[in-house]
Parts: sequence; C-alpha cells; structure tokens
Amino acid sequence: MSLPLIAVDAMGGDEGVRVMIEGAAIARRSHDRFRFLLVGDEVQIKAALEKHPNLRAASEILHAADAISGEEKPSQAIRRAKTTSMGMAINAVKEGAAGAAVSAGNTGALMAMAKLSLRTMPGIDRPALAALLPTLGNNDVVMLDLGANTECDARNLVQFAVMGAAYSRIVTGRDAPRVRLLNIGTEDIKGTDALRDAAAQLKLAAGTLSMAFDGFTEADKLCRGDVDVVVSDGFSGNIALKAVEGTARFVADLLRRSFASSLRSKLGFLISRPATELLKHHLDPNNHNGAVFLGLGGIVVKSHGSASALGVANAVHVTARLLEENLTERITADLARIAAANRRETAPPEAAE
Repeated sequence: MSLPLIAVDAMGGDEGVRVMIEGAAIARRSHDRFRFLLVGDEVQIKAALEKHPNLRAASEILHAADAISGEEKPSQAIRRAKTTSMGMAINAVKEGAAGAAVSAGNTGALMAMAKLSLRTMPGIDRPALAALLPTLGNNDVVMLDLGANTECDARNLVQFAVMGAAYSRIVTGRDAPRVRLLNIGTEDIKGTDALRDAAAQLKLAAGTLSMAFDGFTEADKLCRGDVDVVVSDGFSGNIALKAVEGTARFVADLLRRSFASSLRSKLGFLISRPATELLKHHLDPNNHNGAVFLGLGGIVVKSHGSASALGVANAVHVTARLLEENLTERITADLARIAAANRRETAPPEAAE
C-alpha cells in the first residue's frame, strides 16, 4: 500500500541536517513503507545521506535556500515562508505533495506558518499543541493544550478532548481513553465556568464518544498513570508541563549530587546503577519526543530543538503512526457525534398531541 510522503525540515533543530537525517533514517527502519521529502540545503542533505543509503533510496530532496532561526519572530518567519525549509515543508502538506511535516525548528514560527497555510480542519475552532508525558503506568499520557491558546472557552476544551482522545487511541491502543480536564480540584463545583461547561458537554456526549470521561484531575496526578488524556487551556497546560519537566530535572540533579557527595555514596551509586539508568531512560525527553499540532488541515509534528537522532526518530515515528491510523478521520467522526448529541439536547420537545 502506498503511503504519503513525510516532509522533514532538515534544517531545523540545534544541530541541523546531520541529526535530522540520522533520525529519519532510524525511523524508516520501523516504517519502511514511507518515503520522505527532505527539505533544506541540497548539498548538505546529499552529504548527510551518504551514511544512510536506506533513507537515500526512499527520499526526494526539495532544495530550500533559507532556514528559520530559533530567535526569529513568527511574524518575520511568515514573510519568509516561501523560501525557508520550514515553510516549504508545510507547503508540501498543503499542496498534497506530503501527508505530514516534521520540524525541530522555532515553535512559534512553525505554529504560525502551519495555522496560516493549513488552516483548521472542519469543526475545529483552534488547533492545540499536544505532547506525551511519561507516567508510572504502562502508557504515556497525552496532554493538551501546551501553549498554542492562552485563553479557551468550553467549546475549545471539548474540541481538545475529542482531538486528544483520538490521538491517545493511536498511541496507547485503548478503545476508550480515560480523559480528564485539568482543574484545581476534582469536585464538580471547582474551576472556571469554561471548565464546568466543558465537563457538562463531555458527560452529555459520553455515551457516543470513544472515550471514558469522568470530570477533573489535578496537576499532581498528571504522571500517576490513571488517566490517558489531560485537557487544559494553553496557559495552564504550559505551566503544568514546565513544572513537571523542572521537577524531573531537579530530581535527577539531586540524585547526581547526592551520589557524588562521598565515597560511600559513590559506592551506593555503583550498586544502584541499573535502577538509576532505568530512571534516566524514563525521564529522557528524547524517548517521548514529538509534539503534535492537532486540529489543523494537515499533520504537523514538532521535535525538540535539542533532540538527539533518537529523539528525532521518535518524532518521525509519531508522524508515521498518525498517518497510518488516519488521525484526521477519527477526529472528524467524533466531532460529528458531539454535534449530534448537542442537537438532541437542545431540540425543542414535540408538541403534545
């Protein structure tokens, strides 16, 4: 079966072409039905492909004369979209030359370009940025929005829940992912009007959706493993995400400092090294790399700018899975069910005979 190309912004990220090409080559080992459109400086891409003949045989190169810097403002980046590797990769999705785009470049520029070029899919007012967080359970948790929308109403949050559940069904394999709204408490009376209204709408449509919705969760439960999708406005979600990431770094640095404090501690490190290596692997952002702009009229995946080749491979892996599992069609079907449930609830009662 022929699958659409994945466009890779080869110039994005802190290390640029070498890491992006190596990451795509690693990913192709698991997704050998895909072909790639490598966008960027043709000379540099060809040189990097010399070490990856398997990827070279499955790739096309689209030369881009320019690249977006990490410091460039979105408004400036948009004006240069037509000549930059990031803008040309997104345009390839818009024109149907590729099924999805992956970039490790400037997040604000990528979001602005993608929104302007691809627009939102029917039934979605605003796209949301979703990412996977590690948990104590057997699966990662999908969290959205992580910064694309600082203010959201109930309608936005409901749409985010639908998109997050569709994404979670792909990455976790659950038929009905456990979905919660991020709040300051789990009681029905807690939170803003938007949160309470969104919860009411999701409960109303629960019987028709492929999700298990049961109200609210708090930030200290994000990584416990008892929820599959956490939904928030972008302001709260971004703060919660950075708090989780900062805590993980704090714990890792504290352990490193403790183990180096004395000879006895160093001996303890040697004894406990298998456990600390497992912890390091679990907390390594490269193993959870690949944030997705959900709700656009095309699939766009953001890799960490500092991601290693393995991290880039994980971002490409996420992209391939979303294409293989028809994410857009899943979201469209669930939105139709939400709309039908709302119509039934608001329909006037039949006149008494």
